[in-house]
Amino acid sequence: MTSELVVDVQPKEVSIALLEDKSLVELQSEGRNISFSVGNMYLGRVKKLMPGLNACFVDVGYEKDAFLHYLDLGPQFNSLEKFVKQTLSDKKRLNSISKATLLPDLDKDGTIANTLKVGQEVVVQIVKEPISTKGPRLSSEISFAGRYLILIPFNDKVSVSQKIKSSEERARLKQLLMSIKPKKFGVIVRTVAEGKRVAELDGELKVLIKHWEDAMSKVQKATKYPTLIYEETSRAVGLLRDLFNPSFENIYVNDEMVFHEIRDYVALIAPERANIVKQYKGQLPIYDNFGITKQIKSSFGKTISYKSGAYLIIEHTEALHVVDVNSGNRTKNANGQEGNALEVNLGAADELARQLRLRDMGGIIVVDFIDMNENENRQKLYERMCANMQKDRARHNILPLSKFG
Repeated sequence: MTSELVVDVQPKEVSIALLEDKSLVELQSEGRNISFSVGNMYLGRVKKLMPGLNACFVDVGYEKDAFLHYLDLGPQFNSLEKFVKQTLSDKKRLNSISKATLLPDLDKDGTIANTLKVGQEVVVQIVKEPISTKGPRLSSEISFAGRYLILIPFNDKVSVSQKIKSSEERARLKQLLMSIKPKKFGVIVRTVAEGKRVAELDGELKVLIKHWEDAMSKVQKATKYPTLIYEETSRAVGLLRDLFNPSFENIYVNDEMVFHEIRDYVALIAPERANIVKQYKGQLPIYDNFGITKQIKSSFGKTISYKSGAYLIIEHTEALHVVDVNSGNRTKNANGQEGNALEVNLGAADELARQLRLRDMGGIIVVDFIDMNENENRQKLYERMCANMQKDRARHNILPLSKFG
């Protein structure tokens, strides 16, 4: 299977299409003018306490104040808060986290009124972007995300992704990170770190620690509130970070500046693969050239055709997505009705897995497959669906067919 990424950079948004054997399986886009993006950190100021909600509103420079709940302050809030106060009071030299004192964890049953006061400076990170009339949602449990690792200041624990199943590999990664990480930093090891060498992990760890030091340096120099102290990587690199796989054959980019950004990023995390990043200079729009525009038009409607006349109908209600499988006008299979039903259902399982990634569908998804009588065929369909969904990075749970099919 060949995997390719096509990056379309437009004045107002960046979108990335993931193709597997020329077939579109994922499409992500993000506006380039969104200044309040998830992962950004601010030195903000508490504007208003809401004891009834056990939360407060913080000014981070958005037209609506951002929302911070007591439980989102994070267990290490006391340690972070003390460190930030010291950093703000000493403008001459930057304190090292290794010399900071770790205070007891925040009481889970505490209240916002006993923890924060109006006018207090707090370091916060955006966890949810502003939607319609609501301001951004914040957390003070700050973290710096890389490709292999997530760095959490004042934590000191190393935890490994549950998706890494091998106990030997989990133990290796845990031991490795414990030996290379500085004191008073916690690390979460991501799934893609499986099998990676110490040099790669150590290289990324140093980059993430540098992000923390730069953020604290901005806190120290802050003269106005709020102040942006850490900005997530560029939109294109941010989208690419979670999608990137060293097995990609090509990454095509239609913008020179973004091409250099992406090539530098790939050179950092997979130096031997830097040559897969190519700048597209064709006359046709990049998505038209790779047949993506056509696939987008045919993939996002209510009715989706796939093999030999069969089609899916996807409807979205308030609480769930409902998918109906239809055999359409396809000709009968030589194995009779049961064989025909199995063939249509297996094709539907393939197309549905693609649609779930493409549309980023979530919540409860109910699929009405064509009825099959033989248990063996029902099991085949369940196994096919499970296998197809393994490529999906979103957490999911697949139930076997019910007696309603």
